[in-house]
Amino acid sequence: MINKIEHLGIAVHNIEEANQMYEKLLGVASYKQELVEEQGVLTSFFKVGKSKIELLASTEDDSPISKFIAKRGEGIHHIAFEVEDIKKELKRLQSEGFQLIDKVPKKGADNKLIAFVHPKSTNGTLIELCQEISGNIAKST
Repeated sequence: MINKIEHLGIAVHNIEEANQMYEKLLGVASYKQELVEEQGVLTSFFKVGKSKIELLASTEDDSPISKFIAKRGEGIHHIAFEVEDIKKELKRLQSEGFQLIDKVPKKGADNKLIAFVHPKSTNGTLIELCQEISGNIAKST
């Protein structure tokens, strides 16, 4: 079951410049930057009340973020939803006819297991499912 919007992912060309702009806009500094080598992305997170914003900058020319920016430009890349059991939620969504990009969760930024749902099956919006990694989850995947 989907619990809440976990964060909004925003693709940017330059993480340092974007960090400065979002710090001014939001009045808070980024609380965390993290390199996710498997996805070729550098992330930066901001907390805004109970919500989060994730900036995503490509570290490789052929990464998904690089391809997204080349095709659509900078801007909202995905909406992430927090789930309690990501494997169960992936099975449920697939049974409901959604097209999955990731049938198996993978480690993402901010101590999360993640998986994506294809925008072709969600009216053009890339959906990310996120589950907090705990000791039991990390050992089982």
